[in-house]
Amino acid sequence: MKHSYLEDQLKLALKNLKDIEFALNEASIVAITDHHGNINYVNKKFCVLSQYSHAELIGQNHRIINSGYHSRDFFNSMWKTISNGRTWHGEIKNKAKDGSYYWVDTTIVPFLDDDGKPYQYISIRNEITSRKEFEEEIKFLAYYDSLTKLPNRNLMEKHFHTIVSYKEREKPLALLFIDLDRFKKINDTFGHSIGDRLLEKVAERLQHIFGDTAFVSRLGGDEFILLFDQIDQKTVIKLANKVLVKMIEPFELNKHKIIVTTSIGISFATPDDIRNYSSTAEFIETLIQQADIAMYHAKQQGGNRAQFNNPTINAAVKRTFNLENELQHALENEEFFIHYQPIVDLQNKDIVELEALLRWENSKYGYISPDEFIPILEETGLIRKVGKWILKTVSEQINSWHKQDIHLSKVAVNISPIQFNDENFIRDLHEILQETQLNPKYLNFEITENVLYDFNKSLDILYKLHNLHINISIDDFGTGYSSLSYLKFLPIDTIKIDKSFIDNLDEDGKMIVQSIITMGKNLHYTLIAEGIETEKQLEFLKMLGCERGQGYLFSTPLSTDAVTRLLGRNSVTKHLL
Repeated sequence: MKHSYLEDQLKLALKNLKDIEFALNEASIVAITDHHGNINYVNKKFCVLSQYSHAELIGQNHRIINSGYHSRDFFNSMWKTISNGRTWHGEIKNKAKDGSYYWVDTTIVPFLDDDGKPYQYISIRNEITSRKEFEEEIKFLAYYDSLTKLPNRNLMEKHFHTIVSYKEREKPLALLFIDLDRFKKINDTFGHSIGDRLLEKVAERLQHIFGDTAFVSRLGGDEFILLFDQIDQKTVIKLANKVLVKMIEPFELNKHKIIVTTSIGISFATPDDIRNYSSTAEFIETLIQQADIAMYHAKQQGGNRAQFNNPTINAAVKRTFNLENELQHALENEEFFIHYQPIVDLQNKDIVELEALLRWENSKYGYISPDEFIPILEETGLIRKVGKWILKTVSEQINSWHKQDIHLSKVAVNISPIQFNDENFIRDLHEILQETQLNPKYLNFEITENVLYDFNKSLDILYKLHNLHINISIDDFGTGYSSLSYLKFLPIDTIKIDKSFIDNLDEDGKMIVQSIITMGKNLHYTLIAEGIETEKQLEFLKMLGCERGQGYLFSTPLSTDAVTRLLGRNSVTKHLL
């Protein structure tokens, strides 16, 4: 009787266990692993969710469904818990066989032997993908703008707190408050759907312009904020002008071509400014308010401009932007012209070559220094078109001099890195040579070391020029970033020693110049020293054996007519050339 009772109780216990197992398998995703984490058992729900078959999973470990979302520390902490015999609970993002992701709420229970050591683990999971997606959506709406997908003010302020807390700050930070000019009129004219699409396009363009170099956010309406960390004032001016220029490019929306300008307010904070604020929240609010006020002043002046909360810098911003606008039309208005500076033999001071130098005289601003306008040409990309005009103008002028029996050996032309690396550079050059019928041996292209950042591409272009018998010079030698070891691979003929070395002929300066000249001679290059202004500099260079030079000691850059008169009446110079 007693034996029968025990059997009944055992049967009942086994039935209860099977009922529990059935209920667990019906309700949850179940897997059992050994103490090494190798899978011994999975239920049907595990297979359905992971998209792996039973046979594919048994003997594997859970790395087979690792999504890569969680850090190594996350799993180390989990294993530390369960290997010590404690239950672990958490949420895990896994990856199914087809590459899709899913979330599971997971409980891992260790089974312990008589010594209290885990010999296997059972993991009980419940899918929570929909809940996590909803949480992510709520989080996105809290920190991102639903229209443009840019960070909103909440995330911008959070980012602000992060960078302001950085203690080892060396450079300031800048905030650009951007507002679209006459956006209401665009909405009224084309409708709110076009207005919304325009805001999306503006956001895309801002992100494209700056990439990861700026924190781009939408404050609301047609207002955007750019946040730059560790930046100087000069760079901020360039970036603000870049926004103004790029935003003028038309947006194409539903067959409408819409041009929108922007007003930009800029606030600037040095490391000391940041440290002097009692709270980060107050600092953020002040910086935004200052930029907002500056933006309002930019709008009052007609928009399409940037305004600092500093009058001196505002003047620089205004001038740079105005010059950019004027440069857009300088070529068609025939405001550019070429001056030529003689390059002389240092032993007898005879002219041996000329360097063509671009000059600009604007109807509004008068004569503009090349140091001011050439960087703008390069930043806006206009240097491609202007560089092509220079090559054609110089080629025509050389032919003109030849007809006047002034036979120059060469005329040097500066080639911008942007022009040099343009895919149409060689094609444009061939067109100019064909059109002007100039023998390319009369050209000397001056490039800087900076064009060599893509060495293989640069080498290919240089050999194409070399095969045309165009002389190639490295200009401003010693100020760029190329390795001296590259020189032996380059088909170059001339090295021009930068003016900065000639200006500072102290003991260290003399040693640098001597090293350049010695190296150049050993590699059989022609050497030209730039910026010679004193007899003392001349005598030092002659002593070292530098062959050629240019500078105000010999001649300032001359107009075309002045060069023609000089070379036309000087039979000795004419003969030497």
